[in-house]
Amino acid sequence: MKPAKCLSIVLSIACAIIVFQTVLSKVTAESTAMGAATQPTSQPAATVRIDNFAFEPKELDIAVGTTVTWQNADDVPHTATSKGDPQVFDSGPLDTDDKFSFTFSTPGTYGYYCKVHPHMTGTVIVK
Repeated sequence: MKPAKCLSIVLSIACAIIVFQTVLSKVTAESTAMGAATQPTSQPAATVRIDNFAFEPKELDIAVGTTVTWQNADDVPHTATSKGDPQVFDSGPLDTDDKFSFTFSTPGTYGYYCKVHPHMTGTVIVK
């Protein structure tokens, strides 16, 4: 094979490698950016258990952005209903093993109670 022909083949292969590396690095960068953008962000969470006609814990201190989930472990229906006016949250009736979640986005003290059993009360303190 003539030297000019060999040089032409080598240059063609080198160009192909450079193009391949450029495309590969661009695809990798786009995939990484897309993966970072689509990954879910972790959100703080807390649970209040409803059992034996009581909210446990009765008082809960949380950070802004925390989602609180009330879970009824009692044999009778209960609610988790904010006391304020306007009412901030209301679970509606929760049967045994039902859950209700609410995300607290504003600092403050939120008193709540069970509409079915008004003696049942609790407080969420958001800082």
